[in-house]
Amino acid sequence: MAEFDFGKPEYFTNRECSWLGFNSRVLSEARDKSLPLLERLKFLSITASNLDEFFMVRVASLKDMVHAKYTKRDIAGLTPSEQLAKIADQAHELVAVQYSTYNRSLLPQMKLAGLEAVTEHERMTEQQKQYADKYFEENVYPVLTPMAMDPSRPFPLVRNKTLNIGALISKKGEKGKAEFATVQVPSVLPRIVELPPSESGQKCVILLEQLIERNIDKLFLNYDVVCAHPYRIMRNADLSYDGDEAADLLKEIQKQLKKRQWGEVIRLEIEEKMHPKLLKILKSEFQVKEEDIYRINGPLDLTFLMKLYGLEGFDGHRYRPYRPQPVPGMNDEEDIFTQIRKGDILLHHPYMTFDPVVQFIRQASVDPDVLAIKQTLYRVSGNSPIVAALAQAAENGKQVSVLVELKARFDEENNIIWAKMLEKAGCHVIYGLLGLKTHSKITLVVRREEDGIRRYVHLGTGNYNDSTAKLYTDCGILTCSEPIGEDATAVFNMLSGYSEPKHWNRLVLAPIWMRKRFMRLIQRETQHARDGKPARIIAKMNSLCDKEIIEALYEASAAGVEIDLIVRGICCLKTGIPKVSEHIHVRSIVGNFLEHARIFYFQNGGNEEFYMASADWMPRNLDKRVEILFPIEDPGIKERVRHILQIQLEDNVKAHILQPDGSYEKVDKRGKVLLCAQDYFCEEAKQLAAEEPGAIRSHVFVPAEAAQ
Repeated sequence: MAEFDFGKPEYFTNRECSWLGFNSRVLSEARDKSLPLLERLKFLSITASNLDEFFMVRVASLKDMVHAKYTKRDIAGLTPSEQLAKIADQAHELVAVQYSTYNRSLLPQMKLAGLEAVTEHERMTEQQKQYADKYFEENVYPVLTPMAMDPSRPFPLVRNKTLNIGALISKKGEKGKAEFATVQVPSVLPRIVELPPSESGQKCVILLEQLIERNIDKLFLNYDVVCAHPYRIMRNADLSYDGDEAADLLKEIQKQLKKRQWGEVIRLEIEEKMHPKLLKILKSEFQVKEEDIYRINGPLDLTFLMKLYGLEGFDGHRYRPYRPQPVPGMNDEEDIFTQIRKGDILLHHPYMTFDPVVQFIRQASVDPDVLAIKQTLYRVSGNSPIVAALAQAAENGKQVSVLVELKARFDEENNIIWAKMLEKAGCHVIYGLLGLKTHSKITLVVRREEDGIRRYVHLGTGNYNDSTAKLYTDCGILTCSEPIGEDATAVFNMLSGYSEPKHWNRLVLAPIWMRKRFMRLIQRETQHARDGKPARIIAKMNSLCDKEIIEALYEASAAGVEIDLIVRGICCLKTGIPKVSEHIHVRSIVGNFLEHARIFYFQNGGNEEFYMASADWMPRNLDKRVEILFPIEDPGIKERVRHILQIQLEDNVKAHILQPDGSYEKVDKRGKVLLCAQDYFCEEAKQLAAEEPGAIRSHVFVPAEAAQ
């Protein structure tokens, strides 16, 4: 079996095509007529936001490779230029489905729900026209800066992701050459403008760019406006810096952030009916190829739909917001350290509240017996209570060390602000590590107690962000295990001083040993299967695209290991290949919450092992980031984690199953009791919260409908 080639390109799916497939699954939620209307709008908005980031980072990176004449093939055997061609085909198709969904399904449904989005300003009632023009005069006109292009004025800088209106104008009374002009739709003003109700009493809204188009002649008083159309560009926003040259990482990243505004244009979105002459000017100035132009039949930049989602008065067209429940076994009477000493505590967000994590830091910041707090921060919320508690701890005289990862993509500016604030408060701030992103989620609290120094640790799969903890599904543990405490100290000593201990107890770090550990665990299952012992792998993650890991999974499958993968996004592995992946099953769950936890199970001949991690099975996580894999050792928590995995494997509402041809299909629900894992966990958390405070963490919930 060892001589069999599991690395053939035809055994793999291209990473970028797989990601576009994931965004199509998100789009399928927007197309699902069983969902409330505003939930569908939300999913459509998410697909637009996802696509923006995909172009700014992934497509931009491939274009850089093409410019550098880099021709190395990916795991699916494609060169960068071949990948770009496939991406263009899929992305154009995805955008067409986005706007078909918006125009043919969502707009009519909105009108039926009593919400009309005005698509053509000429069709407004007289009252609405008067209101719109007055609103423009008083609120919009003073903010606008029209910019013309002529021999004395070069083409203006058009900023990344901004919405703009391009126009052709000619001097009044002259039939000379039309000149180009542009105006940026101001992002400081609300994009959705509420109009007086329609004649039938419906709530009416119009987009800001339509008001500007309607009144654009007022911006060019001595000119005739030949035409005016919205457009939008996407620039290369992938930061690049030379780690060896970056003597001061903070300054280097601040410098690179400014470059995002004038990076190469990699996508041009235009209104479908744009005047050919206007398009020719844009195409020339931005130097975009035809395949990078997206002709849009509808409003550009659908992320505005998230604002519509939040409109008041339409609660019947949204899910009722879920309130995270208390953590079973925890109470408000005892301090958090006393509760952790009783046994490890499992946290399962957003079903259980994120408050214990915040309280862990807050109590540590004011507890006179706490000597030190150490934490890694990757992405935090805008008004982070955790950052405030860390600052308070430093002001209270405690030793506070914080690694703030400045290279957290699109959160760089935020993190620079937090880092400076923490430094001012007296914290020791480490600005990430050159050449590596610190993506691990770990907090260490060192406390003086009667029997000596005790270390308390939080380990998680998600960020220390109290906002996203209500939207992302993540897991974590609070523990005072001595071996884990020793390892946590070693982690921070490595991050701050590059000192590596002679031995480690429980934690497994990337990029040092995590890849080797995962390979060993998979190969052990392979050997168990060959020896006739029980062998099974269940792995839940965001993305799977590491070639070495996939080849090991193929070999395990060929040996007879049953493998269930719960992969939300990218999956470069193929199922159903004869003698290669017949025993591998892949499902992607796309629901109201973003699946974000990383959980790994290995049957190990009956001596089962459970792990959680901050890392996916991707080369960047295993080789280029500081990540932590931690074991689940408490028997009760093991049962809870098994339960979480089992329910996700039984989901037949939000699960999409990977087919041998690379497509995904929803589970056939005919004749089955419906089970949505996310809804299940919400109900389970409510029932557990209603039980005695001491109800222990291994309790398994069975809802009435599942028990029938």
